[in-house]
Amino acid sequence: MKIAVASDHRGHAVKGKVLSLLSDLGHDADDRGPDSGESVDYPDFAAQVARAVSTGSVDRGILICGTGMGMCIVANKFRGVRAANCHDDLTAGMSRLHNDANVLCLSADLLGDRRINRMIEIWLETDFEGGRHARRIEKIDEYEVQDESAQAPS
Repeated sequence: MKIAVASDHRGHAVKGKVLSLLSDLGHDADDRGPDSGESVDYPDFAAQVARAVSTGSVDRGILICGTGMGMCIVANKFRGVRAANCHDDLTAGMSRLHNDANVLCLSADLLGDRRINRMIEIWLETDFEGGRHARRIEKIDEYEVQDESAQAPS
């Protein structure tokens, strides 16, 4: 699987570990920055990963910032992106099982390395359950189209 990964300055060190883990698990890890721990604006990096997921140039994305919240908000602005800010094994698994999340958002400040590694493994291994959940994903997709139509200039 090709997975784009990005962070802000607070998540930079964790991002390096995540890239190594993905490579060890046999995935194609695509580093979208930043290249250092110097202060950056998280929306710029979240948008790169979300756009890649939205256009299908990668299969999934992982975003890391201080809490995971800012990255998640940005990523969900992109059509077809279902980003989930997860904080434990259960939320990581359920984000895939019921929500077909294609972007995992993580906290660099609140989660330890072991927990992050386990969450990523669960998130990558868990398949979307489909069924009634597929109907709900279809509704989300419809809302995106409706919103774009409502905002289009007349």
